[in-house]
Amino acid sequence: MFVLALVGGPLLFSLWLSLSDATAGARGASYVGLSNYRAALADPIFRQALANTFLVTVVSMALVLVLGKLLANYLVKDFRGKWILRALVLLPWAAPISLGVLGWKWIFDSLFSVINWTLGHAFGVVDTNDPPQWLGQPNLTLLAVTLVHAWRILPFAVVIFLAGLASIPSEVDDAAKIDGATGIRKLLYVTLPLQLPIALVALLFGIVFTAADFTVVYVLTQGGPFNSTQMLTTWAFQTGINSGSLGEGAAISLYLFPLLIVVSIGMLFFAKRAQVS
Repeated sequence: MFVLALVGGPLLFSLWLSLSDATAGARGASYVGLSNYRAALADPIFRQALANTFLVTVVSMALVLVLGKLLANYLVKDFRGKWILRALVLLPWAAPISLGVLGWKWIFDSLFSVINWTLGHAFGVVDTNDPPQWLGQPNLTLLAVTLVHAWRILPFAVVIFLAGLASIPSEVDDAAKIDGATGIRKLLYVTLPLQLPIALVALLFGIVFTAADFTVVYVLTQGGPFNSTQMLTTWAFQTGINSGSLGEGAAISLYLFPLLIVVSIGMLFFAKRAQVS
């Protein structure tokens, strides 16, 4: 009952707000049906935020899965300094999100960007007199947001993949060697099929964390420039809190609810399957 009240209470209240004309400071609210949802769909900034949410989630999760698998395969080997490297990989997950994003904000800074300095002075591929404005150009800013999201979720995926590699019995590796499955063949026909349920769990968790995240965009860009990096969470905050339109803000935030419900059900299903296997 406590969990139901803790989760269901705010959810039902948000649902009521989304069906009302509630505003900050008003003493009451009237039922308006689906007007807030229709108004959100008619808003081009909302449509941009919805597209950004899907784009950033899909691209960042693709990067996380590829890089997480490569890092896990490397970190499972024995080499000098392995535990230091593992600690560095886990650091983004252990550090506060806002602190890490502030670090990235300096990395992408227009004047003091270490990326522009490295690309310009070390590799000579960037004009140091006119460097890329990572947080000032819409396409580059969206790329920066995607990279930060991937950096944030990557440690979790690495841990999941490491656990998956550790769970593969040694007899399977011995049988694969006897059958001549080495290198790419072993990866495609032995390792990946055995790790698929765990990889799906990492993917589903990453989708939930990324699509429902507020901190990265708010600290890094606050939705700018010109609302080009708004996500559903940040646009809901901008509309509902900063602008005081509680009903419209609740409606915007609840557009994520059906997607996250499907992903959560899938997450629980594959988690059970991975546990059984």
